[in-house]
Amino acid sequence: MSFLLKLAEAMKSRDSIVCVGLDPEPDRIPGELGGGPQAALRFLRRIVRATSDHVCCYKPNLAFFERYGPAGIDLLVLTLQTIPNDIPVILDAKRGDVPNTAAAYAEALFTRLKADAATVAPYVGLDAVEPFCERGYVLLLARTSNPGAGDMQDLRVEDGRPVYEHIVERAVARFPADRLGFVVGATYPEEARRLRAIAPDRMFLMPGVGSQGGDVATAIRSALDANAGGVLPSASRSVLYASGGSDYELAAERAVKELKEQANAARTVHV
Repeated sequence: MSFLLKLAEAMKSRDSIVCVGLDPEPDRIPGELGGGPQAALRFLRRIVRATSDHVCCYKPNLAFFERYGPAGIDLLVLTLQTIPNDIPVILDAKRGDVPNTAAAYAEALFTRLKADAATVAPYVGLDAVEPFCERGYVLLLARTSNPGAGDMQDLRVEDGRPVYEHIVERAVARFPADRLGFVVGATYPEEARRLRAIAPDRMFLMPGVGSQGGDVATAIRSALDANAGGVLPSASRSVLYASGGSDYELAAERAVKELKEQANAARTVHV
């Protein structure tokens, strides 16, 4: 089943367009769970259990697993096994390299780890994006949510437009909508609005709601497509670490339900 179809079914069955990032931070995992990768696994299993009725997608960030060293891959695999089969997974890897290396990355993410989608960096060139599109669904970095995003992405080229608009324009021309969408930070709604005009039929993964300060309603309304869809707001820390106490599971559930309600309200107003 394709990523977009699986995502659409999960959105419908859970009445949610919310994605939750799974980013284990050792110093924020409750001490009662122990330490090391085993504590992270216990924590993530309980977070998934607490939130899976209210999300349409999970997004593990590979860096937070790789920091555990060799045990990190086992931690990632066991975490993926925890996620219900009908919920798609985006592996947030931000890979980007020359084509033959990109093909190896793509095989690792889609064939070995069985991701439904993956984040990819575009700056090596679109020929380096192609191996990922051949094996799965790509969410290409366009306008990211971090404060320094403009250092490179806002550089003016050719006709005076920023480089990120050209990246989106060229990717849309080269890859079909069922193979490629974009990462568009929730912290930059005006940029999202312009990118929606360039990419009217693409899925936008919108990280940055919650701890990074993006307002979910503003972000969603700026990026909805003509069918009041096409957006996937994503939160990580504001859900996972909604409480540092023993009530972390209940707090995560409350946080994701609130985000789900806000996101649905924003879509309803748009309609």
